[in-house]
Amino acid sequence: MLDQGLRTAILSLRTKGQGIRQIARALQISRGTVRTVLKTGTPTVPRMTRAEKAEPYREQILEWVDRCRGNLVRVHEELVAQGLTISYPALTAFCRRHGIGHEPPAPVGHYDFQPAQEMQHDTSPHRAPIAGVEQHIETASLVLCYSRMLFFQAYPGFTRFTCKVFLTDALEYLGGAAATCMIDNTHVVVAAGTGARMVPAPEMAAFAERFSFVFRAHEKGDANRSARVERPFHFIEHNFFAGRTFADLADLNAQARIFCDKVNAARKKHLHASPRELFAAERPHLHPLPLFVPEVYALHHRLVDVEGFVNAHGHRYSVPYLLIGRQLEVRETKDRIDVYHGPRLVASHAKVLGRTFTRVTMPEHRPPRGARPSTQPVPEEQTLAQADPPVPAYAAALKQRSAGRGTLALRRLLALYREYPRAPFLRTVTLAAQYGLFDLDRLERLTLRVIAKEYFLLAEEDDEPQS
Repeated sequence: MLDQGLRTAILSLRTKGQGIRQIARALQISRGTVRTVLKTGTPTVPRMTRAEKAEPYREQILEWVDRCRGNLVRVHEELVAQGLTISYPALTAFCRRHGIGHEPPAPVGHYDFQPAQEMQHDTSPHRAPIAGVEQHIETASLVLCYSRMLFFQAYPGFTRFTCKVFLTDALEYLGGAAATCMIDNTHVVVAAGTGARMVPAPEMAAFAERFSFVFRAHEKGDANRSARVERPFHFIEHNFFAGRTFADLADLNAQARIFCDKVNAARKKHLHASPRELFAAERPHLHPLPLFVPEVYALHHRLVDVEGFVNAHGHRYSVPYLLIGRQLEVRETKDRIDVYHGPRLVASHAKVLGRTFTRVTMPEHRPPRGARPSTQPVPEEQTLAQADPPVPAYAAALKQRSAGRGTLALRRLLALYREYPRAPFLRTVTLAAQYGLFDLDRLERLTLRVIAKEYFLLAEEDDEPQS
């Protein structure tokens, strides 16, 4: 069949007065073909209309495409089982021409970025051999859109805390931040909305403000918008993880940094340069890091158990035994677990990243050999022993009537002693000791009743109001 160019040439030569024989000889085609084109009088190539083998089975095809969830292999199997004589290529060609079961591919977009205009962040699940065991990990990646500088790390899971840890490490690796960080509507960053209507979580917005950038999310389903960071995941899986083994997660991330240095220094054909060379032009435009970059930590409040441990993600870390029963502040950083009693650091441990629950014990946190922790008075008991009488005697009697060492009861009594006015409280304790009252809830109510009588006296009002 002649294409549109030859048809146009035939009609053009005819308008110039050339005969059929001359046109056919000049274009090296038959005279019959020239006559056919001249008869149609248009350069448009006519469409061939012929019956399609699958057309009589359209209704069955539509029914089975819906029931088989668009799987044409299963559709063909079911049609053959019903006795229909249609080949698989004929079925797929029919569905493709009529848009059944699939949509035609949309053209991909192309995005150009100025230096420091945008960076893209995303995560992807992978499996890696760690300590001889194939483990599931989450790989987080950050890419500068202009220079293609790549940085990635791996984590057991990816939470909001982990996201802030990763982004801090990535921005320190790059030495600055681009104006915008494109994400994929992940719940780790997003509080509400999608795409242009995305609202980041307050703590993530504050984190971004510290480094002078803002989070943006691409529209749902528009993965092409974040192709700068999506594409390297395939490269990471088939080039970094292939054939490598890792002693632990820290070893994996250390090797990942070395791999990033190597990849960023390699020349890329489509860039006509290496990312490092392009980064030299982009780095002056990045927002510089703040003068002080605080260490990212997650805050937990834990009660020290009877064995002298605090729990963090199933792992147990020791604290000084004298703090048993106390509520402490646990700060989880990237690689450490720091335990604070008020403003004071009382324990610091290397963070356990394994999946097997582990006890981490420091010898100095245990009592000396031969000494029993129960023989040591708790700090609350020492404070109450120096209080105004009759509180010391009442505290000793309260301890005898409490379970265990009476730590919680003594702590409650000390709180009442510090909170309420001294004189009414001492009179209440004297009365409670006289009648053997050791219920601290009733003791507090009695104290409040005494305070109400002494501190909240109302003036008597006249029977009749004066005019």
